[in-house]
Amino acid sequence: MTTLTVTSRGQVTFRKEVLQHLGIRPGEKIELDLLPDGRGMLKAARPAGKIDGFVGLLAGRSKKVATIEEINAASAQGWAGEE
Repeated sequence: MTTLTVTSRGQVTFRKEVLQHLGIRPGEKIELDLLPDGRGMLKAARPAGKIDGFVGLLAGRSKKVATIEEINAASAQGWAGEE
């Protein structure tokens, strides 16, 4: 179990290994669900993307024509959080 200290401003700093375990990178967000018994559940906030927001995202930004295989591979990597 990891113990964290709350500052006088109500802030908590998570250790690097905790963030790595949660899969959270610098600049990303964290979700905290408050449970009825005084506990909380912490997890990485993942955007619930919809295909409507994805389609046409890069329209007009490149002159490269990709094959369907390249598009499928790129979209799979993007949705998996890989670069």
